[in-house]
Amino acid sequence: MSSDEWQKVRLGDVIEFNPNEKLKKGELAKKIGMDKLHPLQRYIRGFEITKYTSGTKFRNGDTLLARITPCLENGKTAQVTVLEKDEVGFGSTEFIVLREKKEYTVNDFIYYLAISPNLRDIAIKSMTGTSGRQRAQVDLIKNTPMKFPPKRIQKKVAYILSTIDEKIELNNRINQNLEAMAQAIFKHWFVDFEFPNEEGRSYKSSGGEMVESELGLVPKGWSIKSLDKVADYINGLAMKKYRPREDEKSIPVLKIKELKQGFIDSESDICSSNIDSQYRINNGDVIFSWSGSLVVDIWCGGICGLNQHLFKVRSTNYDKWFYFYWTKHHLNKFIGIAKDKATTMGHIKRKDLKDSLVTIPNLAIYKLANSIFSQLLNKQIKLREESRMLIEIRDILLPKLMSGEIRVPMEVAEQKN
Repeated sequence: MSSDEWQKVRLGDVIEFNPNEKLKKGELAKKIGMDKLHPLQRYIRGFEITKYTSGTKFRNGDTLLARITPCLENGKTAQVTVLEKDEVGFGSTEFIVLREKKEYTVNDFIYYLAISPNLRDIAIKSMTGTSGRQRAQVDLIKNTPMKFPPKRIQKKVAYILSTIDEKIELNNRINQNLEAMAQAIFKHWFVDFEFPNEEGRSYKSSGGEMVESELGLVPKGWSIKSLDKVADYINGLAMKKYRPREDEKSIPVLKIKELKQGFIDSESDICSSNIDSQYRINNGDVIFSWSGSLVVDIWCGGICGLNQHLFKVRSTNYDKWFYFYWTKHHLNKFIGIAKDKATTMGHIKRKDLKDSLVTIPNLAIYKLANSIFSQLLNKQIKLREESRMLIEIRDILLPKLMSGEIRVPMEVAEQKN
């Protein structure tokens, strides 16, 4: 593969599958569980240090590809970056570890190959086993022929795609910091009552006047309302009843799965686009799954229809940040209530919303808080929308670059080299 021509090769000849590494039983090492791999997220964010007993072993730069259903179909793939130089980590036996063969391939290109349809379709078609526990077959994947570029082109392709991913990762880090900041300030002001007084000092700690309420002592001039009086919690529809007719346009259905992963995928259901507008979800809407997995988030994955077991939360009297952070404030309590239900799908009831109380500040503090929290939340939404757009661009480019349909511009090649 010394020329610039793409050549058809057997994958096992240019990629090392499940490379041999040594870890002694009982040795402390970093373990990466299947739960640490997330769709559309290149890098692994966490690990645990525990004694090695069994599992696949890997080094930094290796790509981990989940081989079981439904993890493979859901796109669980990541590149290892949490290890030190020459350190060996381990993880699930259901990982396929992919590593470069230095004569033929580079690790960054292998990662993008692993998330592209070029390889994923091969892996999915190779799956065998029962419907509930199918596994991709390593030998079948290794023996599959595929067109490969020389290393020089691999580096350029990976550079283009990495540039997009690095911007997405930066947006994610900024959003995590913004969210942590917003939640800390929210608690400080509305739970601990340490908002700034007229002198700019913390209200409660500086001896601000407190009065009795249903929640105990609260600042003078503040009031108490139940969560369901602050916002409307609109339950979704059983979207199976709203399938599009042949003459109707369709939109994706937002279910708990889509809310948790943050995007619509090829497996998402569809419904008629003519559903009532109150059940239509747009970017920036606050969504609360009240059954099964309880999650509160702001949807930024495009227009879709609201399925049952989800609330769309909105208010005519209060700003988005206010009902969003108060709903999140009560989330752990709601999760506890749902766990206590003697059903397979734990849930909360509207009574639980009524029983959840909110402190309402005086107008001056609300306006000051609004100037801060609205900016923080709007910035998060804009960054998430930008990341969603970048993901769409990357996913359009990915199969075309990986197959050679789009050739890398020479100016990019010169910049990289």
